Amino acid sequence: MTILVTGATGTLGRHVVVRLRQAGQTVRALTRTPDEATTGLPGDVEVVGGDLTKPQTLAAAFDGVSAVHLLGATGHDHTPLRTGPQIMAMVAEAGVRRLTVLSAGEEGELERAVRDSGLEWTFIWPIDFMSNALGWSDTIRNSAEVREPYANRRTASADETDVADVVATVLAKGGHAGRRLIVSGPEALTPADKVSAIAAATGRRIRFTELTDDQARRQWRAEGWPEEGIEFIMHMWATVPETVAKVTSAVEEVVGRPPRTFAQWAAAHADAFRP
Repeated sequence: MTILVTGATGTLGRHVVVRLRQAGQTVRALTRTPDEATTGLPGDVEVVGGDLTKPQTLAAAFDGVSAVHLLGATGHDHTPLRTGPQIMAMVAEAGVRRLTVLSAGEEGELERAVRDSGLEWTFIWPIDFMSNALGWSDTIRNSAEVREPYANRRTASADETDVADVVATVLAKGGHAGRRLIVSGPEALTPADKVSAIAAATGRRIRFTELTDDQARRQWRAEGWPEEGIEFIMHMWATVPETVAKVTSAVEEVVGRPPRTFAQWAAAHADAFRP
């Protein structure tokens, strides 16, 4: 069968494509920019252009496909997808049997349309990607310091390759239909904990400095952040729910092994944090 992976050039999508090909699956990769998509994807993957926010661009992508990985949100701001009913009508017409949906935690129009579709579906929600720590790479390389507010917030971040293993396993083998799988790492860590792991992986002394709200606002304004972005992040970090610190068994349950630790992730990405 042919498996369609949407968002194939994103943080997760590339890994899903690679995992499926390693398992011998035929893969079609959907991206908004197909001319730029070949880097990092296996050479024998069919790359097609299309935009989930414009269903009229997707007909060729769904043709002959029997399983699909869909994004529940799109764009750099993770806007919930508003075209779910149109997409699911195309999915049904194409004869797709199995779906995974990368969820943003809250169900939107796409998720509701998927639930009503009668197909074999699984929602997958990564609590947080370990790769978000790459946002510190410039400041760690240049100043060996991370400066952020709300130092006590804890998240059970997942290695993006673990999440890809979960998605690829469900797409290729089935099982877990009608479920919402919350994917975490093996431990809940604070930002300072993560900085310590990066320091150990790089062999460098790296400081974590906790900022007050006012200090954080001044810093982010100086870095060019828009006011709405500053207030969004400030509110999000000030109200982190306890659920994001919960360690789940999803990786072991689906893939059959424990999830990777942040220390393992940091060791694999240490060069990103070295001068």
